[in-house]
Amino acid sequence: MKFEHFALNVPDVRAMAGWYVEHLGFAIARSRADAPFTHFLKDETGRVIVELYTNPAAAIPDYRAAHPLCFHIAVVAADARAERARLQKAGATFEAQDLLPDGSILFMLRDPWGVPLQLCQRVQPLGG
Repeated sequence: MKFEHFALNVPDVRAMAGWYVEHLGFAIARSRADAPFTHFLKDETGRVIVELYTNPAAAIPDYRAAHPLCFHIAVVAADARAERARLQKAGATFEAQDLLPDGSILFMLRDPWGVPLQLCQRVQPLGG
């Protein structure tokens, strides 16, 4: 099987989708203008998709209360330190850092809605 997408029920899908487009370089692959305002966001490869929606049929999780090790959105950062500073200016908050023995840098942030967002600057990229 092939991975299609990962979905999150969020409080303000249009604002959150806009933030990810503006600050992470994601693009809207597909969206709905009517409830539940579903937005499929793709990364620059077009291969990885995150679905965001605001659907009252299910509770919106308290993302700030969830430990980032439960789940997080991870993105590759060529310069994790610079991206961390830039994203914090855009409303993200710093959570933790992990400096690995091989020189890789992992910064855990939270987007403005509390969703854990990891910046990965790896010496040896995942997946080749």
